[in-house]
Amino acid sequence: MGLFADFPGSILIVIVLFLIVIALLQTFFTVQQQSCAIVEQFGRYVRTARPGLNVKIPFMEYVAQRVSLRVQQLLVEIETKTADNVFVKVLVAIQYRVASGSESVSYYQLSNHEEQIRSYVLDVVRAKVPRMNLDEVFEKKDDIGTAVKTELDAAMKVYGFEIPSALVTDVNPADNVKAAMNEINTQQRLQVAANAKGEANKILVVKAAEAEAESKRLQGEGIAKQRRAIVDGLRESITAFKAEVGSVSEHEVLNLVLLTQYFDTMKEIGVSSGSKVILLPHSPEGMSDVSAQLRNAILTANEASDAGKK
Repeated sequence: MGLFADFPGSILIVIVLFLIVIALLQTFFTVQQQSCAIVEQFGRYVRTARPGLNVKIPFMEYVAQRVSLRVQQLLVEIETKTADNVFVKVLVAIQYRVASGSESVSYYQLSNHEEQIRSYVLDVVRAKVPRMNLDEVFEKKDDIGTAVKTELDAAMKVYGFEIPSALVTDVNPADNVKAAMNEINTQQRLQVAANAKGEANKILVVKAAEAEAESKRLQGEGIAKQRRAIVDGLRESITAFKAEVGSVSEHEVLNLVLLTQYFDTMKEIGVSSGSKVILLPHSPEGMSDVSAQLRNAILTANEASDAGKK
């Protein structure tokens, strides 16, 4: 009856079904979107499977590698020296992906594509940064990223990779260098603040001097007007007194007016708060001296006023 004569028919059916399931599992496979599968046959590359449901020869072909087609990022930190002998750490973010149609090349040409990319980035950065001083590295970091992208894109295209962009994300000098740069910036800002403060003080002094000069001018004009008003008042008083008493001379009338003003002033000083004792001569000779001094002052003021008008 053959080899399977001793096996029941149900067991044989189960075995056949099991083999069929395994064959189906080995025949069909799926590939995710934005990826592909490298298919080999007995160790030899056969084809590249695209996203979706795919078929392969069971027990003869197998998926050697699944390759992602998405943009990936690799961070590379490089320590190098600038032209002004400052050691800095430059952080470069490399964005790369497998070029469409070059999936098999990217898989078979490089054993470790990240290390290869890292080596090219180190070479480009250490060739470009030492030609710049520290300030230029900060100012021209985009130029460094462009140089890295250009060199790396040309070199990695042979191995089936594209470089969409290369970004210099950080330039980090030593702590003492950063402290010195901050100190320089602080001193520059303090210098600007000191200059601004000096200019402000200068403006205040000039404005104060101008205000004082204007105040003195107005004060002088006020005193002159006050003296003219006193002279006019004395003149009117003398004229009115002579009109009433015709036998009195102008000199006597002036002395009388001055004496009246003198006593009024003394009265105001006596009743004012915080007043102090003032000793003045009260003899007739002393009053004559006061009268003469006031008269001379009034005459001088009149002459100065007339000269100013002319």
